Amino acid sequence: VQLQASGGGLVQAGGSLRLSCGASGRTSSRYGVGWFRQAPGKAREFVASISWSGSMKYYADSVKGRFTISRDNAKNTVYLQMNSLKPEDTAVYYCAAGLGFGSRSADHYDYWGQGTQVTVSS
Repeated sequence: VQLQASGGGLVQAGGSLRLSCGASGRTSSRYGVGWFRQAPGKAREFVASISWSGSMKYYADSVKGRFTISRDNAKNTVYLQMNSLKPEDTAVYYCAAGLGFGSRSADHYDYWGQGTQVTVSS
């Protein structure tokens, strides 16, 4: 499975962005997808995840109520709608896929995209 993350950019605080994670290759398997982020000098952290069916969604406390994860399996794409962005959301955002329900742990993901930069100015 190959993943391609896109949609990052520069936005002012309070603004919105929508990230996309497109999958190609062996997409017939039922993968959960997670979004993670890594800011300079900081460890990678979980942001949000979604099960293959979309029935289960998980969010980090820091983004709950501001970010929404969704997926369109017909398009092999997972989205992360980010609203009310804050400077502390600045990071490289990665999407990852793994068999399962969409874990908070990066160890449960087998495939990773290349990352997309999100920069939020104050």
